Amino acid sequence: MSDEEHHFDSKADAGASKTYPQQAGTIRKNGYIVIKGRACKVVEVSTSKTGKHGHAKCHFVGIDIFNNKKLEDIVPSSHNCDVPHVTRTDYQLIDISEDGFLSLLTENGNTKDDLKLPTDETLLAQIKDGFAEGKDLVVTVMSAMGEEQICALKDIGPK
Repeated sequence: MSDEEHHFDSKADAGASKTYPQQAGTIRKNGYIVIKGRACKVVEVSTSKTGKHGHAKCHFVGIDIFNNKKLEDIVPSSHNCDVPHVTRTDYQLIDISEDGFLSLLTENGNTKDDLKLPTDETLLAQIKDGFAEGKDLVVTVMSAMGEEQICALKDIGPK
């Protein structure tokens, strides 16, 4: 027996907790699916008839939840697809830095400073204008598969 210890320096993340398997035939419109490694919201599902090789196929059309690109995938309906764990969290906006990062207040009182301003022009304008007017703003952050992005904004009144 060897008495030396082995140390494995693993830099890769298995990503196991970021998604869960679900049978392709049970995924419906407005659900979520991973297409080409991206978390997508399903906008269209069509199922083809069983062919001579025995598998009915599901054709998914999804919109990437972070960059709004349209992606498509065809999977046998009996096979499993990856479904991302998508969470939405509300944070109160404290400050906007000059380099485009937001300072947000979490529910337990800590600050979160690693989120950039959204790329969506209307949402970006609403956040900047509301903050400039001194409104108390709450941003909704959608996160999936290690990515985070602001997807909505609420005004909870003046400070």
